[in-house]
This record gives sequence, structure tokens and C-alpha cells, in this order.
Amino acid sequence: MTSKSPFVRATKRQGRVAHVHQFLIVLANTDPLVWRRIQVPERYSFWDLHVAIQDAMGWQDYHLHEFRVLDLKTARMVRIGIPDDDFPEERPRTPGWKVRVTNYFDHLHTMSATYVYDFGDDWEHILAYEGTEPADPSFSYPRCVSGARACPPEDCGGTHGYVRFLEAIGNPRDPEHEEMLRWIGGSYDPDKFDPKQCSFDDPRKRWKIAFQEPTE
Repeated sequence: MTSKSPFVRATKRQGRVAHVHQFLIVLANTDPLVWRRIQVPERYSFWDLHVAIQDAMGWQDYHLHEFRVLDLKTARMVRIGIPDDDFPEERPRTPGWKVRVTNYFDHLHTMSATYVYDFGDDWEHILAYEGTEPADPSFSYPRCVSGARACPPEDCGGTHGYVRFLEAIGNPRDPEHEEMLRWIGGSYDPDKFDPKQCSFDDPRKRWKIAFQEPTE
């Protein structure tokens, strides 16, 4: 694992948010679409953006992730996330906590990217960059501006498993109806989503938890 101190120093920079990046996040291959629109501080790293996406979507951050971003200077795809020297071809090469979002997203650079969560279920999110704008002092950031539909349950088998899950819970005569309801905890409303209910974690704390460091 690469040294953690550069990330810690970078994320200690606090203060007033002057500008924010806005992203539209669409969970690919869902119909109707599961989507969110979020705003994050301009100073954010890709790790910070990862945490904001997780919290806005409703994922639990149980699995690995990566961003796939086209570097327009080299015309190559850059994979950003959590590197693993034992699996260099299967895992991202660039640590997300060392790369600022602004390095790839602004009006002169990338306008879209892919964010993949859980390499088993392979939840692919399309990130559409909608620009940078002045922060509104009446809001705290990151914030979820809008969105639709509930996040699929963790470990339900990707988009195909999610379709099957919805079929089962929506049909009392389905042979898996009761089993699926017990598995999800009794009820699940695929249409339920309120952006005002989104709660965003501190990415520094999430990072320390992920790497089993003390949070104090």
C-alpha cells in the first residue's frame, strides 16, 4: 500500500467552499433509471468523490471501486481507486486520495467517466460532468440536488439480479417472494428516494475506517 500521509495532508485543508463540481450519476442498465445529481467541493479528491457517490446513491461501501477516466493528453483510460500491488492488472493503478477531481474534470477536460462499484456485481455508474459553479453559502457540501428511485440492495447480483429481486417481491405468488422479503428485512420500495434525506460522511473518517486506522 502506498504512503497514506499525502492523502491525510491534502484532506486537512478545510474552510469555506468557494466553488463546487456538479455531477449527474446514472446507474447503468436500470429501467426506470436510478440516478442522482450531486455537488461536491472543488478541492475534492477522487476518494472524496467516491464517498459522496456512495452516500448519495445509498450504497454501504462494502466493496472495491474504481473510476475509469479518459486522459485527453495521452488518449488513454486512467483507472483510479485503491491500488493493489499483488493484482496490478486487475486493480486501479492510481490512488484516488492522491488525485484531485479538478485534474480531470473542468470545462477544458473530461465531460464524462465511469464509476464501478463491487467488481462482483459490477454496478456501473455513468458520471456526467455538468460544470463548476459558485457555492451557495446557505448549503453545506457535498449535497444531493436531485435524484430518483432507491438504491438496489447490496449483493443482489448486479442489474440482472436486481430485476429478478423486484419481480419476486412484487409478486406474492412468486416462489421466492417470502424469501426475498425476509432477506431485505420485510419491505423495499424501489420508487422511494428523497434527496433531502441524503447524509454525507466525512471522507477522511471513511478512509481511516477502510484502512483500519484510529479515527481519533
